[in-house]
Amino acid sequence: MSTDQAPAELDPVIHAQARLRVTATLAALGPGDRLTFPRLQQLLDMTAGNLSTHLRKLEEAGYVEVTKAHERRTPVTYVALSTAGRRAFEQYRDTLRDLLG
Repeated sequence: MSTDQAPAELDPVIHAQARLRVTATLAALGPGDRLTFPRLQQLLDMTAGNLSTHLRKLEEAGYVEVTKAHERRTPVTYVALSTAGRRAFEQYRDTLRDLLG
């Protein structure tokens, strides 16, 4: 990196540890794939309230899509990484690689 170029900034929305874990987990899925809220909660070993809080922040940034539906008569919540979220995660990953050299 040249001295006249400012160092790249890590996205503060993704940078929080819990949100980074959520984003990385969802990024491991194929584009268009999604997880149910309970499965994501289980994978990350997070409480429902904690996961909900972080998902809300990611959703406000446009990084995740939360869809509520019904399977038979049971409500189910699906979580997926949006296209913008996938781009943001890839940029975050690339910036981190650059910072680490």
